[in-house]
Amino acid sequence: MASEVQAQPKWEGKTSAELKSSPAQQVWLFLADFCNLHKVFPGLETCYQVEGVPGQPGLIRCCAGLATNNDESTVMWAKEKLIAVDPIKRCFSYQMLENNKGYKSYVATMQVVPVINDDEGCMIEWSFVSDPVEGWGLEDFQSYRKSSLQGMAKKIEDALQSSTSATV
Repeated sequence: MASEVQAQPKWEGKTSAELKSSPAQQVWLFLADFCNLHKVFPGLETCYQVEGVPGQPGLIRCCAGLATNNDESTVMWAKEKLIAVDPIKRCFSYQMLENNKGYKSYVATMQVVPVINDDEGCMIEWSFVSDPVEGWGLEDFQSYRKSSLQGMAKKIEDALQSSTSATV
């Protein structure tokens, strides 16, 4: 008798963070630089180009940082591939290729959307489709993504405010 393998349903989710005083185009510049994620992602220590052309689909980055479970001896890493980028819509999509974080299949999109107009605040939206992630429940995974995006938004806003005050 053949055993049937039941596929678990894909996880899907979306979270967003508002940057009340940051223009969409300026925020986009932080995210469009695919290999500089460590500058804005909380807890990420390094992110660098592995292969490909900066800003073009096919670019592969490697990101690494210490585990979030207070295990200071475990470095978590992932190789991610840029699969689409649209500077007009201020969005990009990427796919996780290899990792030691329990991801099997993961594709995400980040987009910067103006709230009122291009000069008066924006939202960063981060959506994903994934196989269930080893060691996580969906609610905990979404909570982690939400807090990570909030941390990114704060780092970007702080950087923009300090560069604005430095030029005044």
